Amino acid sequence: MPSLEAKKYLYDIARAAEYIAQFTADRTYEEYHADPMLRSAVERQFEIIGEALNQLLRREPDLKGKISDASLIIAFRNRLIHGYATVSDEVVWGVVEGYLPVLSGEVRNLLGEEG
Repeated sequence: MPSLEAKKYLYDIARAAEYIAQFTADRTYEEYHADPMLRSAVERQFEIIGEALNQLLRREPDLKGKISDASLIIAFRNRLIHGYATVSDEVVWGVVEGYLPVLSGEVRNLLGEEG
């Protein structure tokens, strides 16, 4: 059972993932690529996810095995922040479609919510 502090970080991750899902619902890659405000909003939420996950795992490293690709998620956050000039819209969209649903489900499970 995660500590109260860990649950706060998990909640932040879940909320940011929900925002990304809302922002991108019924959108295509072409729409995403053409909309700088949408891209900025999605990237910001991924930054929050990566930072919250980094802080979570510093406090409760045993949770790393319960979040698929945790190290890659943190690295993705670092790339968005420090390598912003080389961020590919295709890669971000691929993460939205391929990885975000898995992360959302794992975090909900850790928070004790139904999938």
